[in-house]
Amino acid sequence: MCRDGEEFGRLGERWASLYARCSTATPFQSHSWLHSWWVSYGRPGALRVVLVRRRDGELVAAAPLMRAHGPFPVLSPLGGAITDFTDVLLDDACPEAAPALAAALARAARGAVVDLREVRPGAAAERVFARWRGPRRRLADSLCLELPAVPMDALLERIPSNKAQRVRAKLRKLDALGIDERVVPGEEVPAALARLLRLHQLQWQGRGVTVEHTSDRFAQHLARAVRPMVERGDARVTEFRLAGDVVAADLTLMSPRLAGGYLYGADPELRARKIDVATMLLRHGARETSASGRATLSMLRGNEPYKRHWRPEAVPNQRLMLAGRWAAPVLWLWAGAADGRRWAARQARERAWVGRVLSRLPGRTNGGGG
Repeated sequence: MCRDGEEFGRLGERWASLYARCSTATPFQSHSWLHSWWVSYGRPGALRVVLVRRRDGELVAAAPLMRAHGPFPVLSPLGGAITDFTDVLLDDACPEAAPALAAALARAARGAVVDLREVRPGAAAERVFARWRGPRRRLADSLCLELPAVPMDALLERIPSNKAQRVRAKLRKLDALGIDERVVPGEEVPAALARLLRLHQLQWQGRGVTVEHTSDRFAQHLARAVRPMVERGDARVTEFRLAGDVVAADLTLMSPRLAGGYLYGADPELRARKIDVATMLLRHGARETSASGRATLSMLRGNEPYKRHWRPEAVPNQRLMLAGRWAAPVLWLWAGAADGRRWAARQARERAWVGRVLSRLPGRTNGGGG
């Protein structure tokens, strides 16, 4: 059990080696992302990183966890709300790693619940869940939308021909405008991220920007995490320039199997010029991801309408809860509370959808009675 942040920081090379031997890992399980997140968001005394080594000292499994703040004893993954996928790491070549990590987690948890949020289907955590001998629960979590990693022409074949024609017209307009794309090298990443965050704030100004994306701790986290991720091939920062000025920027996180657009920013001037920024980013991401041999272009969490235009596959994340025999009552209470929150959120979304539909009916006014 690693409880010390500095010790966790020194695990970088061994962690990177294990990460490379875990084929299901995503960039959110890289040491650069997790340790940087802990530096920005961790609470003193809460770190609980469970490690499994062979007798020769080789790291073969790891579960990056922390003691959650709240009334229930819960161990939750590092990464928090800014992380789209959480998981454990298991050495593909070591079949004993999964049962060994399950046993180590059971000892580490004691009377606590291990609550693994946002677990992607096929993740290493499913192997630990299968080996768990105590009470356990599997719940639904966030929805992710994914596309095959193919060039833009193949993506256009997924949508109706009339919509595809409109997209081609948007792409011709982009080409005529003369926007250049440039992948940022590692040494320039910090400055490029600062420009990206400024553009992101401008893009969402007056339209409900995610508050955390404007915080200093988020900016510091990205500045620490992304440069080493770029240098290892786990991330890519791209800038889009018009007449020499950066008008858009994109941060994509990558693993051997998938690439996911994590954050972007665009000058509002592009919207004023009727430029479809989402289509511009998708074309670039599709080209780069398909050329790299990855199988999946993920749009990560969220069910926004613009993503649905491309007829993506809906891939729901999972929430895996594990507890020891004596912590079973805590597990049922915690899972019940999670079910209740999901039900309340679903009801709120449905009411909002009905409200939008009713507001569009003929003769309906915003302030009128029923």
